[in-house]
Amino acid sequence: MSLVDLTAEVDPADLDTAGPDSSSDASPQRRALAELWRARYGGLEPTAAAAGPGAGPSGGADDPAGAVVRLQLAHRSVRQYLPDDVSDETLATLVAAAQSAATSSNLQLWSVVAVRDPQRRTWLAHLAGDQAHIVQAPLLLVWLVDLARAHAVADRHEAPTAASDYLETTVVGFVDAALAAQNATLAAESLGLGTVYIGALRNDPAAVAEVLGLPDHVFAAFGLVVGHPDPDERATVKPRLAQDAVLHHETYDATRQLDAVSAYEHRIGAYYAAQGLQHSWTQRLLARLAHPRALNGRERLTDALGAAGLGLR
Repeated sequence: MSLVDLTAEVDPADLDTAGPDSSSDASPQRRALAELWRARYGGLEPTAAAAGPGAGPSGGADDPAGAVVRLQLAHRSVRQYLPDDVSDETLATLVAAAQSAATSSNLQLWSVVAVRDPQRRTWLAHLAGDQAHIVQAPLLLVWLVDLARAHAVADRHEAPTAASDYLETTVVGFVDAALAAQNATLAAESLGLGTVYIGALRNDPAAVAEVLGLPDHVFAAFGLVVGHPDPDERATVKPRLAQDAVLHHETYDATRQLDAVSAYEHRIGAYYAAQGLQHSWTQRLLARLAHPRALNGRERLTDALGAAGLGLR
């Protein structure tokens, strides 16, 4: 996929309510959107990727030609970074974006640890399967399910916290952290930075908690590497399942699932081949589900959550 301008302005007259338009008379921004759409769906044309008429995103008056949508569709994981630092001002912007995400009942049951120290990042990289990009990039954000703050408030007011013993409260913390992190990711990409999520921090939660000095009622949900992408990295937008597989209208429809997966296997196979790789999405899925050992320690997540003082009832 060629590079596209994600931020260019467009005349409102170019906007319409149809899907992304790749025709020669379309604006450069709409052609860029159509190109990203095809990349995200492995070559499917915009009107074929979704079920139903008018498929595909369109821009609005306050978002010319879908600049935000173009940025979202251009997302890719970055695993090679330049050594350039991420400034304190940029970090503050990312956290502001994170705190602007939705949060259940405004409870804000999350926190984030910004890890810059090379030695600490090396320790965390080792705990996460020795992923080199954790060490290479200048910043690792560790997103936390954080009920410690709520417990501290309750203690100050000598108030009960019985509801925190229940799984629902723990799930709220995970959802809050995920929404916040994705907002930060989009903000980082809008500033020209790259990111990649690190779920492997859950391989050994107790060790991660020790490295980060986490108190009771706090759990490291995942990490997010942030840095300046190495322009020599070959990775591009990775195709996803067609919308037929994930979009259901009114009620769940399982009839198209396997056909969509079969078609996707061909598209993702072509993507991997272009990267010089031979991978099967289906085989990867089956290997991940076949045995608990594929979880690399995360099969003990329930025990780890309980040990951290999070509710599971």
